[in-house]
Amino acid sequence: MESLDAFFNPQSVAVIGVSRNPNKVGSIIFRYLTESGLKLYPINPNLDEFMGYKAYPSVKDVPDKIDLAVIAVPSKVVPEVLRDCVEKGIRGVIIISAGFGETGEEGRRLEERLKEIIRGSKTRVIGPNCLGIYVPRKKIDALFTLRERSPRPPAGDFVYISQSGAAGVAFMDYAAHYGVGVSAFVSIGNKMDVSEVELLEYFAEHEETKAIALYLESIKDGRRFLEVAKKVSKKKPIVVLKGGRTSRGATAAALHTGSLAGSDAVIDGAFKQAGIIRAYDEEEIIDFARVLAYQKPMLGPRVVVVTSGGGYGVIATDYIESPYGDKGVGLKMADLTEETKEKLREVLVPYASVNNPVDLTADVTDEQYDKALELVNKDPNVDGILCLALFQTPFVTEKLVDIVEKWSKHGEKPMVVVSIGGTYTQKMIKEMERRRIAIYPSIWRGVKALRALYERGLYLKRMGVL
Repeated sequence: MESLDAFFNPQSVAVIGVSRNPNKVGSIIFRYLTESGLKLYPINPNLDEFMGYKAYPSVKDVPDKIDLAVIAVPSKVVPEVLRDCVEKGIRGVIIISAGFGETGEEGRRLEERLKEIIRGSKTRVIGPNCLGIYVPRKKIDALFTLRERSPRPPAGDFVYISQSGAAGVAFMDYAAHYGVGVSAFVSIGNKMDVSEVELLEYFAEHEETKAIALYLESIKDGRRFLEVAKKVSKKKPIVVLKGGRTSRGATAAALHTGSLAGSDAVIDGAFKQAGIIRAYDEEEIIDFARVLAYQKPMLGPRVVVVTSGGGYGVIATDYIESPYGDKGVGLKMADLTEETKEKLREVLVPYASVNNPVDLTADVTDEQYDKALELVNKDPNVDGILCLALFQTPFVTEKLVDIVEKWSKHGEKPMVVVSIGGTYTQKMIKEMERRRIAIYPSIWRGVKALRALYERGLYLKRMGVL
């Protein structure tokens, strides 16, 4: 998929539609791209200079090679400037402009014109009607949303691909607030050319991407998407939040992006066959993508809960053991071996519970957390660990973050961490997220993340990968 390198690893970028007005879309994008260190070319026939860069009437007037062009002009002008891009030999074009297939029959005809213009050429298009792209490690910020209102997340381990601009903006804001990093963000809009299929193929080979998350309202080529997803899933986990599950939702999706959604029952079964982990809300898609990027798959359903709060251990047990979909995830509480229990008794206070859930009590120390996590990691009856790291207990310090990081990254079993609380706990949560620990602010979200790891393990075993 070298043809998509022009989008995610360009050396030169033209922005078509810069303006004297600094708040216009093209101006905002160009301003942010100046931080990338790439060769930049502002395009506007009425300007000689823009932000200290020589401006050109058209991309065809630029004497140098251009890898990527960003189009931010009125829809009626887009065909002309796209044709210029094709004639210039530009390999990647992002069309921010709206007013195409999502607006009705006239817009669909205009979008068909764009397809005709690029047909047979080497030019690939993301959009139209999209937000842009963001690649933090390359310092490529080709988004038109203002950072004051929509801050950018740090570099991370999963790509987020969104058919909806608004859903993408909200994700970026959320991710930035909690310190959740991304390898890239791609808004695909009407996906008249580059679709989720090509992006799956591209990010399957993208070294910095460990998991792929997609918000989709329609699937352009269902058969090919599933074929590609099945291959990619063997290498990297895929999480999909599918909009348009109901008939009214499907109608809304068609009005929103000008495309049709398929039968949800068929899609659900197909996703399972292709190894796709399905998310059902805007929180789950992020939660699942993070845990799948950070943790190894669970090889079985047996979970041990390690907690310093007995009540939270009970709640976690109910979630784990309850049937899937009935405020439960259909996993099992592990039966710890007698050897593990005996060793736990040796290191914990006498009134601690060494059954599952393992209740360390409020008198737990950092060292006891460390030893307990070591022992349950070694237990052959355990497939996954839920660690409830409660920072309100009196003898726990910030060192617990180091302990959790050690067992999260170097333990034998996959581990999900839950911390619940206010200002101080939130500070610890952000630090754990910065360290790529699968941390959640509620038990229910943490338990669902374990379920995602279990589904991943089931698929890989079925495919003979594990």
